[in-house]
Amino acid sequence: MPQTGNRLLADVSLPAAVIHEPALAHNLTWMQRFADAHGARLAPHGKTTMAPALFQRQLDAGAWGITLATAPQCRAAFAHGVMRLLMANQLVGEANMAIIADLVEAGADIYCVVDSAENVGQLGRYFAARGLRLKVLIELGVEGGRCGCRDQDEVMALGELVDSEQSLVLAGLEGYEGVVYGDDPVQAVRAYAWHLVEAAQALDHDGLIESPAPLITASGSAWYDLIAKVLQEARLGAHFVPVLRPGCYVVHDHGIYREAQRDVLGRRPELDRGLKPALEVFAQVVSLPEPGLAIVGLGKRDIAHDQLPEPLRRYREGGEAERVLPVDGWRVTRLMDQHAFVALPRDEELVAFNGRVRVGDIIAFGASHPCLTFDKWRRLCRVNEALAVEEVIATCF
Repeated sequence: MPQTGNRLLADVSLPAAVIHEPALAHNLTWMQRFADAHGARLAPHGKTTMAPALFQRQLDAGAWGITLATAPQCRAAFAHGVMRLLMANQLVGEANMAIIADLVEAGADIYCVVDSAENVGQLGRYFAARGLRLKVLIELGVEGGRCGCRDQDEVMALGELVDSEQSLVLAGLEGYEGVVYGDDPVQAVRAYAWHLVEAAQALDHDGLIESPAPLITASGSAWYDLIAKVLQEARLGAHFVPVLRPGCYVVHDHGIYREAQRDVLGRRPELDRGLKPALEVFAQVVSLPEPGLAIVGLGKRDIAHDQLPEPLRRYREGGEAERVLPVDGWRVTRLMDQHAFVALPRDEELVAFNGRVRVGDIIAFGASHPCLTFDKWRRLCRVNEALAVEEVIATCF
């Protein structure tokens, strides 16, 4: 993404991933305020962006820590100053254990997840040999879901096993509601959240939790309102720390999370405005080979394609941010590695109104979802309302 100046529409090599500062700032404040209002801590899932500059913005806004998915991700975050890390996955393999052990030795406050006796034994032996203690969370899953103990009996048995390992500290309970399905998903997610509460209370009642401030943590980016509400209603006591872990909120999207946010606001109309899409990919028309078709220099290597990208706005190359040409009737029909097929309206009046498209025109695209757009970029442009680049944000994938 070489550039010779700071004008996105003139100086930046396209395609480029773009984060809009006004929406970013809004989202950071909005989600932190939401967590605070529900008596919860916020540990945003860093795998969404793997961008240390955004981690710092989240921490500066009040985040309790950063969630990561893998040991190398934890190492990257710690190297950039994140001291409290929640690895919301099982720590398996001695090479990965070595990474986490090194972080513990270096002063990281880190939590990992367990769901099997075998893994508890592996961790116990490894960290005992290193002379370290590792804080672990037992994961509660669901039948047919991803990882995690399938019921409370398994949770309790694993809690007793963790308690028997001198090198492990049981620090609470972890779950993920994004794999919960049912005819009534709202009720299914609420029921799962209550199962988390009951299991945490049982572990606490039996004295199996060693940490003085145990965690109860769940919440992705779609059902965070339901999880937060149940944890608030449960009144677990001052010594339990509820932790929410949404990640995609920081830039939101124009697809599955836009729809999920509409559902959140439908359930909770008192919430103010909601999140705003902050991430777009800007690309140029490279060919107009036949009537009704534009080929844009944007492909699967540049943008997520859970759903096909959505054309949002059009600009003339070298133009000003306020001179926006609409893209009414434009539709991406096919995405290749580095090309998008865009169907254009054939109606002459509509084409005339929009301004006839030219090779070199710049299109802003929205995507679904952000995790699979960020990981395609090593640098992203953070821009202001005038589309001037204020910061080049690096990622650590």
